[in-house]
Amino acid sequence: SVVSEWRRPPFPDLDPEKDPIIFQQLDLEHYTDDKTPDGMPAPQGGTAPVIRMFGVTAEGHSILCHFHGFLPYFYVKAMAGFKEEHCDEFCQCLNELVMKEMRGNKDVTQAVYKVECCMKQGMYGYNSGGKSKFLKITVAVPRLVATTKRMLETGFRTQTYPEHCYSAFESFIDFEIRFMTDTGVTGCNWIELVPGKYQVRAGCEMTTSAQLEVDVLWNEFTSHPPDGDWQKIAPIRILSFDIECAGRKGVFPVPNIDPVIQIASVVKCQGSTEKPFIKTIFTLNSCSTIVGSKVFSFRDEKEMLQAFTDFVCAVDPDIISGYNIQNFDLPYLINRANHLKVAKFPYLGRIKDCVTKIEGDEYSNRSKMGSRESEAKLTWREGVQFDVLLALLREQKLRSYTLNAVSFHFLGEQKEDVHHSIITELQNGSAQTRRRLAVYCLKDAFLPIRLLDKLMFIINYMEMARVTGVPLSYLLTRGQSIKVISQLLRKTKEVDLLMPVIPTSNNDEFTGATVIEPIKGYYNQPIATLDFSSLYPSIMQAHNLCYTTLLMKNSKEKENLGPDDFIKTPSGDFFVKSHIRMGLLPEILESLLSARRNAKAMMKVETDPFKRSVLDGRQLALKISCNSVYGFTGAQVGKLPCLEISGSVTAFGRMMIDQTKRHVETQYTVENGYAHNAKVIYGDTDSVMVKFGVATVAESMALGKEAADLVSEKFVKPIKLEFEKVYYPYLLINKKRYAGLYFSSSSEVHDKMDCKGIETVRRDNAPLTANLISTCLQKLLINRDPEGAVDHAKEVISDLLCNRIDISQLIITKELTKTKEEYAAKQAHVELAERMKKRDAGSAPQLGDRVPFVIVCGAKGQAAYLKSEDPIYVLENNLQIDTEHYLKHQLSQPLLRIFEPVLGEAKAQSVLLKGDHTRVKKVVSGKVMGGLMAFAKKRVTCIGCKAVLPKDGAVCVHCETRESQIYQKEIAKLSSLEEKFSRLWTQCQRCQGSLHEEVICTSRDCPIFYMRKKVRIDLESQSSVLRRFGS
Repeated sequence: SVVSEWRRPPFPDLDPEKDPIIFQQLDLEHYTDDKTPDGMPAPQGGTAPVIRMFGVTAEGHSILCHFHGFLPYFYVKAMAGFKEEHCDEFCQCLNELVMKEMRGNKDVTQAVYKVECCMKQGMYGYNSGGKSKFLKITVAVPRLVATTKRMLETGFRTQTYPEHCYSAFESFIDFEIRFMTDTGVTGCNWIELVPGKYQVRAGCEMTTSAQLEVDVLWNEFTSHPPDGDWQKIAPIRILSFDIECAGRKGVFPVPNIDPVIQIASVVKCQGSTEKPFIKTIFTLNSCSTIVGSKVFSFRDEKEMLQAFTDFVCAVDPDIISGYNIQNFDLPYLINRANHLKVAKFPYLGRIKDCVTKIEGDEYSNRSKMGSRESEAKLTWREGVQFDVLLALLREQKLRSYTLNAVSFHFLGEQKEDVHHSIITELQNGSAQTRRRLAVYCLKDAFLPIRLLDKLMFIINYMEMARVTGVPLSYLLTRGQSIKVISQLLRKTKEVDLLMPVIPTSNNDEFTGATVIEPIKGYYNQPIATLDFSSLYPSIMQAHNLCYTTLLMKNSKEKENLGPDDFIKTPSGDFFVKSHIRMGLLPEILESLLSARRNAKAMMKVETDPFKRSVLDGRQLALKISCNSVYGFTGAQVGKLPCLEISGSVTAFGRMMIDQTKRHVETQYTVENGYAHNAKVIYGDTDSVMVKFGVATVAESMALGKEAADLVSEKFVKPIKLEFEKVYYPYLLINKKRYAGLYFSSSSEVHDKMDCKGIETVRRDNAPLTANLISTCLQKLLINRDPEGAVDHAKEVISDLLCNRIDISQLIITKELTKTKEEYAAKQAHVELAERMKKRDAGSAPQLGDRVPFVIVCGAKGQAAYLKSEDPIYVLENNLQIDTEHYLKHQLSQPLLRIFEPVLGEAKAQSVLLKGDHTRVKKVVSGKVMGGLMAFAKKRVTCIGCKAVLPKDGAVCVHCETRESQIYQKEIAKLSSLEEKFSRLWTQCQRCQGSLHEEVICTSRDCPIFYMRKKVRIDLESQSSVLRRFGS
């Protein structure tokens, strides 16, 4: 076999009675089965759920573990006077009702297994009465939880007890989360199977392609907490792949018609510093050799797809990765294989006889990627699917999400971008052209692996799974709330508390965080920033804010609490103090913060780079988890919303920001012996900016640290105000808009230029805006040269109006999130997408894409949405850019925002937007869309003086004497353009990795691409000018 050399190392001989099995679990899920192996509990009700856990040993062996005997359950509040001896009757009546409700389910013969009495307490609201009677309802399979709950909530009666609407608790808990909580399993932790307690399946009994398959009782194994030596990570196999399809001209590939011609695969072990140990390319038809990669060529597409299936099964990857694989590559492969009737391809995953299916739309609305609304869901159980594009959409805010743009942003390198319209041409060429395509395909498979390493995605997600206790796959497919629910469930289980089922509501609102009105201006003196450390979590800890400590309306009288036993928050809500009852949320937060402190302390002494990265991922996961607890309480569509908590937290935050301002301004005054009166010039959510009036950064740092300690003493612990940084100079534009040089570690050298809410970081502006604002800020803040900043702005405005700005700097990108009909008003990018669809449906932007466009000149008064145009179309048709639009709508407001605090409102307007630099002679280059110009006819003019010529030729009679000079001048222009084109061409060849092949890259995220296109058009134009001189 071509792939036998890449299989995992063979599993050593194992004695189930003597040898333990230790592995890191990567993911788990449940399935139902009506048969169980000998020694495992048989299903009472016809079928039973089994937890299926995937894992890897420290030696790199794959294992799959089946856990038997664990059943789903939830709780209801028992009726007053309910007696334990009536549990069997209750169970029997409830089972009959549920079975009658689900008559079509023949696989279940008993729906409700057991009803037990237990003493618990609801966690919502403080109750000094202690525990009360609850009923634990155990059902046959997870899907019956919702049915049984509905029967009980809508009114249920038995022979002994009258009809009663029962209140459900914890019915929303996922079966996998319930199993993990009850057994102490966390995401990606290490599992130990004890000798004599597990059964190894024989080869004929195995249901997966894992090397080892075992059966265990759910409560007869050891789950190791991810601490100390158990923080290690197994050698996890990551397979990244990419496909190429031979589409038809002008049409995006369709799996029922267009063949898959190449599949590239790159395999690497997580944590390994070496290069990938597998780099393969499967090609349709012959392909020349590629150094460092294994090429497999096939005459038949069906053979190629089958070989890829065999390859994936042999490699047995733990994580499947790639770029947009979930919404394109995987669905395309599956649908293409189905169309060709490739027998084994649908069974691509680890589970034998389990067909890989696509649920929902084959090609998902990409505007929903990274959210729970993503429509393309695959039942591919080959491993954890980790689509790098979806992870980036969740974690990063970028101008463009193409693989080329992302690679340039994070890895600092471009990649050749081959447009799908020329792929077929390369495929139909020779072995050498197919090699070219294969190199491109391999790079597209390798870059996701590099991005995973660079951004530490796998490690960070694993640590988040360990911290929050959820499966790794949940972090990729579920929202934020499941992480908090998992942590809460573990805590409530320890103290016999139950989470109630609360109906969602969108009616109530609470006031957000405080923003102190900014004193706008350009501050050429140090501004200290004081920041509350983990403000919202520390407020919840300090004031014991929790579901369990909340005093419901009128309950403080009922509970007979003294005035020192509870607090009234600034929002008017009441919570008992910690000496009466310690809240669960503060306990969770304390354990998270304590674990983060430990992780950071261990990072300082750890010397191994990989272990350091694991610890860094852990402390980051702990920080994010802390901050998500507050958001969970304020989510009105969540499982446990509590506006009393979230509203109290933000109310305390507002009060503390105001108190900090008052303390600083009353303490640091001339009367108290300081050189100047301190002034808080701005405050936002959890930080305040203070002008102490001192001249140096060092003095400001010292006073900032002193003020932070002083103010911290005024608040309840663990609330702590810390000195964070000094800005010098500081440009305060408006709320949430400012920039400054950032000093934190040294008073002599700034760390960086920090910008918030300014056009340098906004994605819906042209690059020209970002570059101009960035340069002006550098001149203002770093060079301390306001005049130079103004001169630069005027120069760029002049260049813009003279058409001297490259088109790549004028491209605006906006995301196409809805169809044309769904937008309330006409949008420039939406109208352009519709026009592009009419020209060429195959290359037109799809939903979820970011649409690049420029604004061109049109008829007078024409709306901007009618003047948006594709940059390539503009270059190819020589359309004129509407420079006035760019000045008015892209440059003027951002420039005025940063210069008004420096020059004053009136002066900034007159200096920047009026004057000689705006009265330049405009160079009209290109055609105008619409208007009377559409009826104009172009006349031939003299190359020398531009006079209209009566017939074709080069020069008029007046310029004939200078014809030789004019010709030499035009030759020089051509030479200059040829030299420029040569430089750009060579740069593109270096990027594609070959100086001997034609450049075919069409990356619209690369400014060189537009420059090359423009110079090529200019060359053709200049050549036509020279042809007018004749031979």
